[in-house]
Amino acid sequence: MADPSPRPRYSIVAPVFNEERIIEELHRRVTEAMDTLDEPYELVLVNDGSHDRSLELMHQLRERDPRVKIVNFSRNFGHQVAITAGLDYAQGDAVIIIDADLQDPPEVILQLIEKWKEGYEVVYAMRQERKGESWFKETTAKLFYRLIIRITDIDIPPDTGDFRLADRKAVQAMRTLRERHRFMRGLSVWTGFRQTGVQYVRSERFAGETKYPLRKMVRFALDGITSFSYLPLQIATYFGFVIASLSLVGIAAVIFLRLYGHQALLGQATTLVSVLFLGGIQLIFLGIIGEYLGRIYDEVKARPLYVVSDTWGFDESAN
Repeated sequence: MADPSPRPRYSIVAPVFNEERIIEELHRRVTEAMDTLDEPYELVLVNDGSHDRSLELMHQLRERDPRVKIVNFSRNFGHQVAITAGLDYAQGDAVIIIDADLQDPPEVILQLIEKWKEGYEVVYAMRQERKGESWFKETTAKLFYRLIIRITDIDIPPDTGDFRLADRKAVQAMRTLRERHRFMRGLSVWTGFRQTGVQYVRSERFAGETKYPLRKMVRFALDGITSFSYLPLQIATYFGFVIASLSLVGIAAVIFLRLYGHQALLGQATTLVSVLFLGGIQLIFLGIIGEYLGRIYDEVKARPLYVVSDTWGFDESAN
């Protein structure tokens, strides 16, 4: 096989974490789809600290196909950071982000490229149907997207994931965004540019198990909300005004009842319940403030987003 162009037309970026059962099939399907274009491309695999045979299999792919390029993290830094590294190293005029688990069909890449050639600079894939996912996960995902649309000042398309194409101008813009708690689909929209979507059917996972259990999904949702909305903090203020108003009404009611000798509000039970209620509310909002404060602390430390142990196949001067 001839050596690839020093500046490929397309870069396909796929984060990989313990996907030894999928890598070969991912390469096969990406190759079949991209070879129909007869244009130069690269497949950038970001090894996010895998502890199975994923890295070994990547090297085997690269021996057969020099278009396969590898970024190897020193440890696991997370899916969103792995996407960021892929964007940092991608050299194509258009960069396609795709999950390695094949739930995002590589054949849809051709539709994304078609829209890009029409002049769109960001093309996102919208999930028309989600196969193989539980009712709970599908329902909570829909609720999350509709919530974040309402409480943020950016128009994040509903039912979209990280599967999308970004023009090099958009990629260069996203490279400048180095916040640690990353919500890449939100950052992609935040950069602006001319955007559109294509619909597709999300497939069942080809093999292995999900890398986003409930705990990680909740953390990911919090990252998305706190990255693009101050509403949780504002709710504390609104709730404070509501409680203060109710307190004034309560004080007036107590004074009125006492003046007329009513005994209904005597005793400590009412006081105890009120104190416990207000104490619980205060702890909840202290926790919300703590979430934002923790993110400020992480940003102030200014650590790098990731540490790369090795890379294979990149011409650094081409970036």
